[in-house]
Amino acid sequence: MFNLSVSKMSVIRAGAIAALVLAAVFLYGCSKSDGAGKKLYIYNWTYYTPDSVIEKFEDEFNVDVVYDEFASNEDMYAKIKAGGSGYDIVFPSGDYVSIMSSQSMLEKIDKSKLPMLSNIDPLVLQKATYDPAMEYSVPYYWGAAGIAVNTAHVPEFERDWIIFGRSDLRRRMTMLDDMREVMGDALVTLGYSVNSKDPLEIEAAANLINTSWKPNLVKFDAEAFGKGYANGDFWVVQGYAEVVYEEIADNQDLVNNTVFFIPKSGGPAYIDSMCILKGSKNIDLAHEFINFIHRPEIYAEFCDAFRFPATVNVPARTLLTQTPLYNVEDLANTELKDDIGESLELYNAVWFDSIRVGE
Repeated sequence: MFNLSVSKMSVIRAGAIAALVLAAVFLYGCSKSDGAGKKLYIYNWTYYTPDSVIEKFEDEFNVDVVYDEFASNEDMYAKIKAGGSGYDIVFPSGDYVSIMSSQSMLEKIDKSKLPMLSNIDPLVLQKATYDPAMEYSVPYYWGAAGIAVNTAHVPEFERDWIIFGRSDLRRRMTMLDDMREVMGDALVTLGYSVNSKDPLEIEAAANLINTSWKPNLVKFDAEAFGKGYANGDFWVVQGYAEVVYEEIADNQDLVNNTVFFIPKSGGPAYIDSMCILKGSKNIDLAHEFINFIHRPEIYAEFCDAFRFPATVNVPARTLLTQTPLYNVEDLANTELKDDIGESLELYNAVWFDSIRVGE
């Protein structure tokens, strides 16, 4: 996702020669879409849709895309809940699709307008238990956090979350400052679901973090782990592959010495989806955008920009020109973070009153 210029068509000034006006009208009338002169308002995660994809959509449909960004589901939800945002399309994660649809914040998807839905991997829909029939959402990307290891300093290691229990790497490791991610890793390590609602399991996960993992960490860090890894402060980090490799791109030695993996034991995963907000003034155009994203060549362009595997769109997998940083198969044992309702308070209690206390 990048900041975009949203003014691509010049305005025909008053007093222009009549012939030019007529020519302009003719050209617009022959456009590929009747979206000319309109704007589509998108609210998406930071760095998540390439400029080139947005520009292709604007050019083909003669529309300006107004593109705003959010850093967390919570920020996105709070802004939209406050009302008056004017957005047409939003990209929540699965648990927030569930919350927002139950609160009548989303329009129903008209699948008759989306022929490209046939490209979506059935496995993704099977995992999208929050909306498997795509009534309110269309999957955009299925991914997960993993672990990056600098093999120049850590030549031997087990490809699992238990690496954070290694005291010989003390003060050289970080985990995400993300409650559901870290708690999910600990729950999986103990053989439980990342969505456990059992107080005893949640307490056991907190104890594992506090006694085995936390003593070895520099900090919990969701913002600067990539930079810290790049400058050599950290040798092992939990995070997102695209963030790490973006930071180390100019250091070929470090690129060659970096291994990124998603543990085979599993862990938390996410599916970010495209949803049309209730009250959208551009519902037809919003459907056009969703359908456009799932054209195989467009989806491949999106994935190539971030070296993602084409996790959601099957035909796009054969069109990738970049080697992905991980494979679709690496996500097989991951589990989506669900909306756990009132049990969230159990997580908050151990996270803020025990794990994160004093930091």
